[in-house]
Amino acid sequence: MNATVAVTGVDDVGPETVALQLESPDGFDAVPGQFLKLSATIDGEEYGRFYTLSSPDVVETFEITVGVDPDEAGPFSRFLLDLEPGDAIEISGPFGQTFYDGESRVVVLAGGPGIGPAVGIAEAAVADGNEAAIVYRTDAPAHGDRLDALREAGASVFVAETDLADAVADAVTGSTDEQVFVYGFADFVDDALTALGATAADPEAAKVENFG
Repeated sequence: MNATVAVTGVDDVGPETVALQLESPDGFDAVPGQFLKLSATIDGEEYGRFYTLSSPDVVETFEITVGVDPDEAGPFSRFLLDLEPGDAIEISGPFGQTFYDGESRVVVLAGGPGIGPAVGIAEAAVADGNEAAIVYRTDAPAHGDRLDALREAGASVFVAETDLADAVADAVTGSTDEQVFVYGFADFVDDALTALGATAADPEAAKVENFG
């Protein structure tokens, strides 16, 4: 789907991180873990970048999480940071096969911007009455309020600044109905799969989205 959608909200959700709420166009259908392409023309030049959904559903609105270092932000990143409710942006998608599909237990290993799909998937699983766990490697956590709400709802949330091994071992049960997801940049994905290999889970069965 290609559409122009309205911005309905902009929230500061952590260090150098904002969550954009966007209006769902008619007929739009996407699930947590899939991603969209956001596009805009800035000073006559076309820009586009992919962002993973960070909302548990797309009913009426949906959310993406944008992490930007202001000192290194390019024209498109600055454009996203300057968006306000009522502004418009072009979207296309959804894309991707690494998404929540109603599994009875989900474990999401997230690095950096991977926290967006992590909270969306975990919230969707909890809403369905399923089990959820998040292992989040960061030294500057984002979406703290939603992580706290997930804990209160019974999900397991582990935040690790460096080593993943203990947190992954605690989160993963290896049960046949458990699905592991991995979202993050290449170095995190490598570390997460190494940690996963030391558990009862099969790393090759994980749903992995490498951000490059």
